Amino acid sequence: MEVLETTLSQLPVQVKGSSFFNLTTVIALCVFFALLCACIIIGHLLHGNRWANESITALLLGLCSGGVVLLVSKGQSSKLLNFSENLFFLYLLPPIIFNAGFQVKKKQFFKNISIILLFGVLGTVISFCIISLGVFLVFKRIGVTSLSVQDYLAVGAILSATDSVCTLQVLNQDETPFLYSVVFGEGVVNDATSIVLYNAVQSIDLKKISGLTALNLLGTFLYLFFTSTALGIVAGLLSAFIIKTLYFGRHSTDREVALMMLMAYLSYMLAELMDLSGILTVFFCGIVMSHYTWHNVTESSRITTKHAFATISFISETFIFLYVGMDALDIDKWKSSKASAGTSIAVSSTLVALLLVGRAAFVFPISNIRNCIKSRDGTKIEFRQQFIIWWAGLMRGAVTIALSYSEFASSSDTSAQDSLMITSTIIVVLFSTVVFGSITKPLIEALLLRHSRPMLSDATDDPSLEDLRFLFIENGDPSEQRSDQRKRSWRLLMTNPGISIHYLWRKFDDKFMRPVFGGRGFAPFVPGSPTSVAEESHENS
Repeated sequence: MEVLETTLSQLPVQVKGSSFFNLTTVIALCVFFALLCACIIIGHLLHGNRWANESITALLLGLCSGGVVLLVSKGQSSKLLNFSENLFFLYLLPPIIFNAGFQVKKKQFFKNISIILLFGVLGTVISFCIISLGVFLVFKRIGVTSLSVQDYLAVGAILSATDSVCTLQVLNQDETPFLYSVVFGEGVVNDATSIVLYNAVQSIDLKKISGLTALNLLGTFLYLFFTSTALGIVAGLLSAFIIKTLYFGRHSTDREVALMMLMAYLSYMLAELMDLSGILTVFFCGIVMSHYTWHNVTESSRITTKHAFATISFISETFIFLYVGMDALDIDKWKSSKASAGTSIAVSSTLVALLLVGRAAFVFPISNIRNCIKSRDGTKIEFRQQFIIWWAGLMRGAVTIALSYSEFASSSDTSAQDSLMITSTIIVVLFSTVVFGSITKPLIEALLLRHSRPMLSDATDDPSLEDLRFLFIENGDPSEQRSDQRKRSWRLLMTNPGISIHYLWRKFDDKFMRPVFGGRGFAPFVPGSPTSVAEESHENS
């Protein structure tokens, strides 16, 4: 499979003294790695800046680099490397999603799992329906007439994939744990849901539309969602069991680190091989590995894996934004679209407007419905929190670009309107990342600083679990006080399902799962490791 291809064809074919290196490819890679280094340095220098972040820096640097290449080639091409969606989905996306699951604060994530799933699954489906219906009604009026019904549905799925990295770079998960966990969790679930929706649309024969088509789409979506999640959990548990049982740390820490990396990637590839959602699989594999496998390795391996996964994810993210910026100036796509500036602006503006409406159509209604159900003020989502959640989902990124390529550039006979959809998608990604992203930090700081008191939903005001514990204690005392306590226990169980499920899971995990798969408190003891030295010194003190 050819992944990298240079456009600098006027250069010599081979490096002097080498028979297997192509000089143009080496030059292109050197330039790209130099740009990655520049992104890291500039991002460090701009750290704390109100109007810029690393994503915007990489995007703008990519634009500038594409412009330089365009000038050097005298307007022939701005491409330094040819990008394939296979490169994105097979090599760049897996480490980003895995690290997201591996680094997530599981307690906050699962504490807010209900609202995360409502936003990430139900909200994405609502946004998908609104965007698909909107482009179907509007595009024909502005001259885009060659798209099929499947293309309209694909556009809805493509533009439902958010990129909340700009907002996450501003929010602090220690100061605003509720907001951070909801924005972060929704972002990952949203990407997975969008790709599952896209795959479901591709797998359904829309030429035979009937009353069962919507049910078939829903069934396909649910099948992909749950089977992908189950595969990720199984892969994570298998890695934990193998490392705990075979005790790799006594011989080599390199082997346990390598096994964690390979099994994580293997779970993603197995999901793709089985036509499932690799994103969901590798995300839940990361969560399970951080809960069990990570505690089964030696202390040095824990430090290594934590930083290695974060570094690989960071490089992949920077590479993606850098390329998107360069690809925006691909003169061939703009020429092949054959669209006037007015048509291109109209299509892009329509898509941006539908993003705003589709996002608002579920964030505010779902939040307010949840507030009506929740009786306690401490669990309600304030309007400013709703606004931040809405704003966080307005940016579009690499998933949108990759799905757009997959839909409109996969065939050899790409039409003019297919090219128009690709260029319009690039405009939406550039506009949302640069404009919305640059406003994000001052906007959120203003919202949070104007109300300096702690956000109610971020406070540690969970109801006491004493009544819930009492519900599962067998006691034959029939006193009236004990009966009242049992009633309060059932009321707590019904009104706070998230907290109740977390408590029940913790008891099940401690009794059945951790003794088999390891985890905190069940990690193997390795003589001479940093952990064992610390424990020995603790015992001697």
